[in-house]
Formats: sequence, structure tokens, C-alpha cells
Amino acid sequence: MHILVVGLNHKTTPVEIREKFQFQSDLDQALTALRQSKSILESVIISTCNRTELYVVADQLHTGRYYSKMFLSEWFDVPKEEFSHHLVIREDEHAIEHLLRLSCGLDSMILGETQILGQVRDAFLKAQELDTVGTIFNYSFRQAIALAKRVQAETGINDNPVSVSYAAVELGKQIFGDFNGKEVLVMGAGKMSELTAKHLTSSGVSQITVMNRTMEKAIALADRFDGRARTFTELSDTLLETDVLISSTGSDQYVLKEEDVRQIMKKRKGRPLFLVDIAVPRDLDPELNELDNVYLYDIDDLQGIVEANLEDRKEAAEQIELMIEEELVVFGDWLDTLGVVPVISALRSKASSIQEGTMESLERKLSHMTDREKKVIRKHMKSIINQMLRDPITALKEVPNEESPDELLDYFTRVFNLDDHLDGKEPRITTNIKINRKEREFNIARRKALIGNRKKVAVRSF
Repeated sequence: MHILVVGLNHKTTPVEIREKFQFQSDLDQALTALRQSKSILESVIISTCNRTELYVVADQLHTGRYYSKMFLSEWFDVPKEEFSHHLVIREDEHAIEHLLRLSCGLDSMILGETQILGQVRDAFLKAQELDTVGTIFNYSFRQAIALAKRVQAETGINDNPVSVSYAAVELGKQIFGDFNGKEVLVMGAGKMSELTAKHLTSSGVSQITVMNRTMEKAIALADRFDGRARTFTELSDTLLETDVLISSTGSDQYVLKEEDVRQIMKKRKGRPLFLVDIAVPRDLDPELNELDNVYLYDIDDLQGIVEANLEDRKEAAEQIELMIEEELVVFGDWLDTLGVVPVISALRSKASSIQEGTMESLERKLSHMTDREKKVIRKHMKSIINQMLRDPITALKEVPNEESPDELLDYFTRVFNLDDHLDGKEPRITTNIKINRKEREFNIARRKALIGNRKKVAVRSF
């Protein structure tokens, strides 16, 4: 059994390729189909504007890689040759490390952004709902989500607003200096558009126009920021007045095409139009950039916008890296118990059955016992059982570290005759996933030393 992450992301794949691999309303069917693929035992799909990643537990590494690639190719009808060189594949220990880093915002375009945590959680809950996850992902995704929540609470990495929507607004400020007197149009009424409107308002925009295919959603978002709502039927008229358009809809086709804007620009009499497309798939036709006085930026153009704002986050990220190393050791400890836990449970179950059977026999033979006497005897019997089990259970927990753990588990099961109490579970250290503890413990010590030295330097500087 192995863990794999197979995917495309903003670091390795340009937006014109990423947008071909966006799940829309078909995510439920895709998740189920992936789980039903040969060799795949568990599956989760994380699909955002910056990444599409398949998380799978596979019976073998090479078949897991092969069928994950085949799934992407067949589901999106894209030949493997067109995207294979962009794929990032992580395995076992490194797959779990990536999940932890991703959930904490360390792998995002904007370091430390918090929106990804909700996206990871939603992906996991969807997989649970469709029953495509089992033991491995039920533990690892819960662990990742819990760590990300702790990171947000303890490190302050997200204290300063830095996100794709923030970067889009910063770009507008770079272009205009400020937004005084500028007409701003926000297309879309989802979470990204809401964040964009929030940043626009805090940057001095007094009038925001929100446009959405569903008028009710446009009105709801516009009302929150004292703006006005429009439908897409009013797009041409609205663009005549607009200085900046920031678009983030869920459309799978271009919302604004080159031929539409060409006619509008003739009526604007040379006034420039700035377009920022933060949607994936893209909302705005790339050909728009060929028009005079039209300036189009997409999500990849925002990569370097907020570098100056990230220094504080980079320091917090070092603390998070330490927390991730510690969590990987915890994950390794949990892995080691996978084959042992059923045996420990069976041993306790058998001991409990013996205790209950003996107690029932005593109660029949000594029917004159009071309730208090029964309680005292039961308590002392339980104490004897627990003391007898302590050493065998301690030995069991060390089995994964021995040279032949499966043979030892079999031997232990035969010695205590536990077959009837295993509920059909085969005692095996079933996973091939290994955590390099020596490397992780070295990394923990090194990161602690680096953080400690930085604190000393800061104190001396002060």
C-alpha cells in the first residue's frame, strides 16, 4: 500500500494548461470514477484555480502512477503527451509532507493564504460523503486540517491580508496610484469576488459594480459593500464607464471576448481599460491584450506582485516547517500501529470475555453476594487483567520496529489464540509507507536551532 499525489500546479504548469484540468459540476462523478480505477484503494481530488491534484492510496506505486495519469487524460480528453512533463508526482512520506504543507498555505501562490484550508477540508468531506476514503486518508487529512488550524492560531502567518484577490487590487493601485474617481467592475459573486470587493473598499474605492449571471447573488454581494448590481445583459453599457475590471466567475468559457470589447473601445475614445482575470478557467479572452488601450493581466501575472509583503510570513513559515516535521514523526508513529491495533483490541476483547465469564460463574455459585461485594470483586478482577496485559501490549507496540513484524504478529496471535476476536482482520503491518525518522528528527533539531538563533539575534538587535 502506497500514497501518491499526482497533479498540476501554478509552479509547474501555465494557466493555459491548468484550465484544461478544472473539475466543474462533474467532481462527484470524477471522484467516484477515480476510486473505481484499477489499483486505487482511496481517493481525494483537490481542484482550485492554482492546482488540480489527485490524492490516492494505491496497492502499488507504478500502477498508482499509471492509472492516475490515465484518469486525467481520459476524463479531460487530453493526450498524456500534452501534460505529462508538467505533472508533479509525490510518493508516500513526501505525499503526506505535501498535504501538510498545502493545508498550511506553504505551497500556495501567496504564502500562508488561508483559503486553501477550506478547499482541502471540502475536498475531504466530499470524499467521505462519497465513501472514497478509508483508514489512511481519514487519518492523514484530519491531521492536516488540525495542523492548519493550529498554524493559523499560533503563528500569525495570515495576519496581513495577502491573497490572489489582494494581489489583483494591488496591481490596480500600481497602475493608478489610487482608486479615487475610478469605476471598478467585479465580475462574479463567489468567495474570490467577495475578497476582491473587501480589498477594493479598504483601498478607497467608493463605488463598486458587481456583475453576475444570477441577479440575486450580485445584489447580495453589492449590498454588503454599498455597491450596485448588474446582470451580464448590461455588460456592454457597463464597460463604457469602467476603468478596472476584476473577473472571477465559475464559467468554463470566456465571459468577455475580443470582438465584444473591440466595438466598446471605439466608443471609449482612447480611455484605457485595465482587465485582471483571476479565474481558472480564464474568464477573459487572451486576444484582448492585442487591442489598443486594453491591458490584460491573468492570475500568473500576479505571482510577483506581493513579494514585498511576504517577509513576515516567511519567518512564520519556518516555524510551520518545524511543526510539519513533528507531525510527520507523529504520522509515522500512527502508521506503525496499523497492524498492531487489531491485535491489541483482540487481546483486550478476549481478556474482557474471560473476566465477564468468570464473574457470571461466581455470581451463580455465590448467589448471596451483595451488590457491593460484586463491585469489589469485579474491580479487583479487572485490575488483575490490566496488570497481566500491560507487558504483552508494550511488547506488541514494539513489533513494527522488529526485523520480521508480520511473523511476530502471527506468532503472538497463535500464542494467545486470538482468531475468534480479530473479527476477520488479518494481523499485518500492511503499509509499505515509511517515514525516515532519523532525517525528520535531524530536521527538527536543525530548525529549532535556527529559530533559536534568530531570536537571539533579534534580542541583541533590540
